Amino acid sequence: MGLNVSDHYAHSNLAAAILAGLQQAGKNLDALTIDDLAPVDQFHIRGKQSTLELAERAGITSAMRVLDVGGGLGGPARTLASTLHCDVTVLDLSEEYCRVGEMLTQRLGLSDRVRHRHGNALSMPFSDASFDAVWTQHSSMNIEDKPKLYGEIRRVIKSGGRFALHEIMAGENTPIHFPVPWARHAGISFLRRPDEVHTLIAQAGFQNLAWLDETANARAWFEKRIQAVATGLPPLGIHLLLGDDFLAMSQNQLRNLSEGRVAIIQAVFELK
Repeated sequence: MGLNVSDHYAHSNLAAAILAGLQQAGKNLDALTIDDLAPVDQFHIRGKQSTLELAERAGITSAMRVLDVGGGLGGPARTLASTLHCDVTVLDLSEEYCRVGEMLTQRLGLSDRVRHRHGNALSMPFSDASFDAVWTQHSSMNIEDKPKLYGEIRRVIKSGGRFALHEIMAGENTPIHFPVPWARHAGISFLRRPDEVHTLIAQAGFQNLAWLDETANARAWFEKRIQAVATGLPPLGIHLLLGDDFLAMSQNQLRNLSEGRVAIIQAVFELK
């Protein structure tokens, strides 16, 4: 993983770009809402809607302490904290994402429920059995050692805890077309097929409670997304994170979905 992955997500001045985009979109910086930030901080397919769906499937409640592994700017974490009133810790490899995430969390008045921690998912800076639930949304694609990832998730989750995931996985056809949102080249992209992922998670000690193929829904969402930006990019959006090749990444991702080169899975597991 290392520097190549960090470099992929690096931005020269992300905080300023997001605040400028919010202003251009007519948002009040002193009274921001979850929905104001959703275009830029829900860095995954189908945005906030998929976050809420996964939370319902996982049975997230206000009594839970949740870890969002690879949580980026913290969009899902703030959504969980604001709608379900649970306690959420975001772990991310990018120091800049953690800094910007903290700033956005403070502006929404959620610092008492959402914390941002810089760290590596393969060596999590948390004690054993620290969380009631572990959450990942589009955060495993850059991680090659998936058995170690799922082993770390098992280590930090309590017995009977939930592991909720919404991930991009390998399709039946290979290779995928680059660039894509998580990688500009194959050297930092490590997709596994859904059946392989299911097996690895089961081997880590989890029991499957729900497994849904969301590929068709993801393809329809990308088609609408590309049509929406055909006449120009909005002031606020994921393009602020990805840079000048955002459109090429989106088009390639739609092509990968359409050609069966990637699959999108939502799933919930329970630690036995």
